[in-house]
Amino acid sequence: MSALYVETSSLLRWIFGEDLAGRVASLIGSTPNPVSSALSLLEAHRAIIRVRSLDPAAGAAARRADELLTRVSGRWTLAEVSQEIRTRAARAFPVEPVRTLDALHLATALEFGKVYPNLSVLTFDRRILANLEPLGLACALTDA
Repeated sequence: MSALYVETSSLLRWIFGEDLAGRVASLIGSTPNPVSSALSLLEAHRAIIRVRSLDPAAGAAARRADELLTRVSGRWTLAEVSQEIRTRAARAFPVEPVRTLDALHLATALEFGKVYPNLSVLTFDRRILANLEPLGLACALTDA
């Protein structure tokens, strides 16, 4: 069974309409099993609040991003940051350094990989990208 792990960097590109947002939307929309960490939604909501606070003129765009995030994530399977995920995130990764939030995303993707053997990861984060292949995870964007 296949699934798509949606990491925060790709989610933010999509909800804020940044470069390659259409491609991200297409990949997420076409997967039968979008999965992510509850952390991704928290990071995305914090980014929306940050945009509102730094640029009050961006209020409408922030509202649209918030509505999109709420609408689409309702059908996703989300993983909480479990003890297993925390334990794996605390260990070294093949390509270091890895920041804490990135380690949590990698560990979460590895947990989802136990359920979905054909898991691919949708990310633009270079630290996460560098670790996908060594961890046996596929990149959803083959030219990323």
